[in-house]
Amino acid sequence: MTAPAVDWRLIREETRPGPMQMALDEVAAETAAAGGPATLRTYRWEPSCLTLGRHQDPETVDWRFCEREGIDATRRQTGGGGIYHDETGDVAYSIAVPAETVPGELLDCYHLLCEPVLDAFDRLGVDADYVDESVPELYHPACYLRELHPAHDVVAPGPEGDELRKIAGNAQYRKREAVIQHGSLTFSVDAPRHLGVFADPSVTPEAFRDRVVGMDELVDVDRAAAVATVEAALADWADATPGATVDADGSWTDDELERAEEIAAEKYRNEEWARTRPGGGA
Repeated sequence: MTAPAVDWRLIREETRPGPMQMALDEVAAETAAAGGPATLRTYRWEPSCLTLGRHQDPETVDWRFCEREGIDATRRQTGGGGIYHDETGDVAYSIAVPAETVPGELLDCYHLLCEPVLDAFDRLGVDADYVDESVPELYHPACYLRELHPAHDVVAPGPEGDELRKIAGNAQYRKREAVIQHGSLTFSVDAPRHLGVFADPSVTPEAFRDRVVGMDELVDVDRAAAVATVEAALADWADATPGATVDADGSWTDDELERAEEIAAEKYRNEEWARTRPGGGA
């Protein structure tokens, strides 16, 4: 499969709080649906942030731990369990593209939009690929400890070449005739903090590390180089399609940033959004 033949912009890693990052995903979708450029971007969470899955029970979160540790909390548009996005340990990306330009079948769409992610791992020397078959869950509230699914969970051998461990997760949603895919690539693992955001987790840090691996355990690369590699893979993927254009130094317009601030204030910074379970009460 090839990338959609559209006008793309690559927005290189920006550091912002989680609520704003989630709002910018929505804005990128609105822009793509309205005939503006499709967006490829990498981003960094500052401060570190817990994103709850779309229908996750807020009672599964240790809110006091998050407040004490200065960890933001918001809710994603995508499903699954909670993800702790570490300020330095997480490399995030998202792709926003008109829905009419990508496959309608979810699995096909995942595999298309994950092509640059797998290419980035290959460029870094990480032997990563989709998990071949489902792996049973360890702890339901944590996305990285849920059942591993061949559609969107990416795994790599551990540092000793042992059992495959999760190194990236990806999710999609559709909004205003656009598809948004976002994902987290694990650069380094802080198991105690990842588990600490959950209320009374039944998994030890050792068990978490047996399920999850970071790039820094597998290859000799610093975070800046890892991010640059992801950005290059995203841009090259889009640019390889005849008829596509790529602005490799893209940016948000003032109107987009203003719109994102509005969405963040109304939704992602709103405690009711994070602490109320959609469709299920508090």
